[in-house]
Order: sequence, then structure tokens, then C-alpha cells
Amino acid sequence: MDLKLTGKTALVTGSTAGIGLEIAKSLAAEGTSVVITGRSQAKLDEAAAIITRAAPGGAIRTILADPVTAEGAAVLARELPEVDILVNNLGIYESKAYADITDDDWRKFFEINVLSGARLARQYFSGMLARDWGRIIFISSESAVMIPPDMIHYGMTKTAQLAISRGLAALTKGTGVTVNSVMPGTTRSEGIVDFLKSTASDPNAPAAEIEAAFFAKDRPTSLIQRMIEPEEVASLVTYLASPRSAATNGAALRVDGGITPTVV
Repeated sequence: MDLKLTGKTALVTGSTAGIGLEIAKSLAAEGTSVVITGRSQAKLDEAAAIITRAAPGGAIRTILADPVTAEGAAVLARELPEVDILVNNLGIYESKAYADITDDDWRKFFEINVLSGARLARQYFSGMLARDWGRIIFISSESAVMIPPDMIHYGMTKTAQLAISRGLAALTKGTGVTVNSVMPGTTRSEGIVDFLKSTASDPNAPAAEIEAAFFAKDRPTSLIQRMIEPEEVASLVTYLASPRSAATNGAALRVDGGITPTVV
């Protein structure tokens, strides 16, 4: 299926590894001009090479900037004044007992997971409305509605993303702009092995055993009982970024392996 993305420009944050990198690869393969951003030029160059190998002939651009800071967002505004598609994927996570979550932890998670995306949405939203076309996609999580007791500060930020996404969508009424959220479940990505080990009763057990134990104990409602692959998330995001998704707006779409029970 032609997703009609040729000629569109997309900015993907948190795009040097994991879900963000797969989204950038998928968009590039559909003919989108993809811009990736980060704090390390070496990592950006490595990611750009990976994307180019996956999508030969694709237009890939790197911008050294950190949207977590106002200064980084200003660099992006100067270097990239307009985008057709904004994918707010940048985020961090950790397992931590609630009593140990400090004020600084709360601020850090909010600034990275929430404020960075809200800032970029503010930066590009008015231009999308003026051109009567655009896509803003927040990469949230199933943790937004099923708050993990060992990751309450993380869950808070994912819920906040749903609120921002839905609120912005309400401002697009009657236009060609859409704003949606995607809610992945536990996804195989850089650092996930260490994360699962941190929650395991036996950190030295084989990786497959640790994964199986995690889903049995910590994610028992998962229907697939495995980690989501990054490309599975990227496929949904790429569709939402396309003109073919025009009737999907203000939605929070799950790609969580069935972990979230459906409420009728």
C-alpha cells in the first residue's frame, strides 16, 4: 500500500536507537524526508547510516540538538522551521520504589518525557494549521493507563502525554491536522535487558527466562507474553503519519500485545 508520504518531512526525536530509530527507518522507506536529532553527533551519524542502509536513496538529515532544553528546541526551530510530521518519541524509564523517587526525579522525568514533546508541538503546531496539514504523534505507553507500581513517575509522564495529545487534537477541528498517541507495551530496545534484569529475582538467569518471568509476574495480562518488536510499533506510527490516516484524530492507539484490558 502506498502511504502517500513521498515529499513529506518528518522530525523524529529519540531516534538514534530502539523505537525511534525504527520509526525513522520506516518513514524513510516510504519516501519521507527524515530528520533525526540527538546530543551526540557520533550516534546521529551511526543512526543515519543505519537508516540509509534500510532505505537506500532516502533523504536523511541530522541535527545536533537536545529538545529537552529550550536552547536545543531553539536550534531545531532555526535549522528546521517547518515539519509535516512530528514524532515525539524521546523518553526515559526506570524501576524505582515510590519512597525513593526524589523531587529531582519527578522534575527530570517530566522535563524529558513531557515538556520536550509539548515544546516541539507548540513550535510546529501553528504552522501545520496554517498549511492545513500535519501529523503530531506522541509515543506514550500502556503504562499511561496501567500505572506500574514500581514506575509511578514514568507512568505519570505517559498519562500526561495522552492529555496533551487529546487537548491538541481538539484544536484541529475542521483541519487536515491530526494529533494522536501510540501506546506500546514493553518493547525490545536498547537498555531493556538491563531493565528486566533490575526487576528479576535472579539477574543472572538466561535472558529468555528473565523475559518469560517478567511477563508472567509483572505483565500477566499480556496476550502475546513477549516483548513488542520496535518495527511493530513503527508500522503503526508510519500509518498514523500518512494521509491515509486522516480519519484518526485524538486517539490513543495500543500496540501493547493486548496487555490493556478493553473497557466496553
